[in-house]
Amino acid sequence: MLEHLFSGILTAFSPSVFPVLIFGVLGGIILGALPGLTATMGVAILLPFTFGMEPTAALVMLIGVYIGGIYGGSIAAILLKTPGTPASAATVLDGHTLAAKGQAARALSISAVASFIGGLISTIVLIAIAPLLADFALKFNAPEYFALALFGLTIIASVSSKNILKGLLAGCIGLLVSTVGLDPISSVPRFTFDVMDLYSGINVIPVLIGLFAISEGLNQLEKLHTQKKSAPPKFDHKLLSKKDLKTMLPTAVKSGLMGTSIGSVPGAGADISAFVCYNEAKRSAKNPDEFGKGSVQGLAAAEAGNNGVTGGSLVPLLTLGVPGDAVAAVLLGALIVQGLTPGPLLFSQSPEVVYGVFSSMLVANIVMLLIGLLGIRFFCRIIEVPKIIMIPIIIFLSVIGAYAINNSMFDVGIAISFGLLGFILNKMEIPSSPILLAIILGPMAETNLRKSLLMYDGSWSFLYERPIALAFIVLAVFSVYSTMKLKKKQAQAPLAE
Repeated sequence: MLEHLFSGILTAFSPSVFPVLIFGVLGGIILGALPGLTATMGVAILLPFTFGMEPTAALVMLIGVYIGGIYGGSIAAILLKTPGTPASAATVLDGHTLAAKGQAARALSISAVASFIGGLISTIVLIAIAPLLADFALKFNAPEYFALALFGLTIIASVSSKNILKGLLAGCIGLLVSTVGLDPISSVPRFTFDVMDLYSGINVIPVLIGLFAISEGLNQLEKLHTQKKSAPPKFDHKLLSKKDLKTMLPTAVKSGLMGTSIGSVPGAGADISAFVCYNEAKRSAKNPDEFGKGSVQGLAAAEAGNNGVTGGSLVPLLTLGVPGDAVAAVLLGALIVQGLTPGPLLFSQSPEVVYGVFSSMLVANIVMLLIGLLGIRFFCRIIEVPKIIMIPIIIFLSVIGAYAINNSMFDVGIAISFGLLGFILNKMEIPSSPILLAIILGPMAETNLRKSLLMYDGSWSFLYERPIALAFIVLAVFSVYSTMKLKKKQAQAPLAE
């Protein structure tokens, strides 16, 4: 294996591959930073350009876009409170708070380092124990997916920083939205009102753009009219300190490992991983009340968690031919186009391609870190642009991003509607994150619950008869208990003072 890996590193730095790798990572960062243009879309857009390329170079470019795209979403999340991708929604909670305090460069550098750690860990794990993780992923069936989604939904209580009841209300709104469309089992239309565009459900990307980008634009427009004119904000350009690195390192490593494990489970993407890792970091932190207020650990957990998926999602793809997420599904098409068949035989029949990809992922994460750190001064300039200029640009890009998903004005309407909803909820101090989390996890929970009940003839025994499902149920209960205990302490703290 070491011989193949060394050969792969030489391939990664070859004149025909290395420029393509840099182009892929840089292009991914740019696409990821634009609201609505996700890593999946970036890989899909560039896929036709790889048809005439050599297999290793083609896959390396697409994987570079994947790695860069996941990280790129954090730039807009931190600077503009507008997640470039769903995977960066958890990054907003602490990343934008740091930027609002004038520490944008610090937040961006923490994000870049945490993303690098998560991506590096996932790649090392992919190289070392891919077959073992693939076997673990094979044990997942409907009961395990339901338990995983249920555990993810308990995070709603955690991200509801001020008021759990308001957070639960937001979660219920998200769950209601997730039921729109055809019933996943019987295909009966639900809440579609005979509107054909609703038959396929409400796409999460326009919702994301509306709740975070458009609503924030409306908030800023209101402030321009109600507040006195002020000079553009000035930001401290200091990067992360040694203390920050020491604080975030254990959390980033743990979240990278968790993200890799979650990514290896088909269907559980970077967005779910980011929230799960964030919740775990908050649960185990010495000062959990700092989360949501600019916590270094919170930001590191979200970014290491979502970047950890990049390697994990390739485990079932390369070893079993089963894509771990939407990006891996596009990569599956790229492999087939290149005449390669994913699965165990790929390692023996085309080791130069496999280990070329492995080595290039290591290099791509390093390139992503360098671009991320070197570009911080340029990125920070974005915030110093006067709001009267920046806000229309944000709203315009948001509308373009919503339209570009399906070339549909209906999606633009969805984005604007949820933008207005997010604006109103902000006035009522109801958080938007639980809505997005419930829309992502709701269909996964409902579909797999009903499949599980069909498998067990209506019995709920699958919740305790299957060890992995039981483990997630226990984690869900513990998550709720620890969150309630934390909220109780926070409520008693002011009284004690």
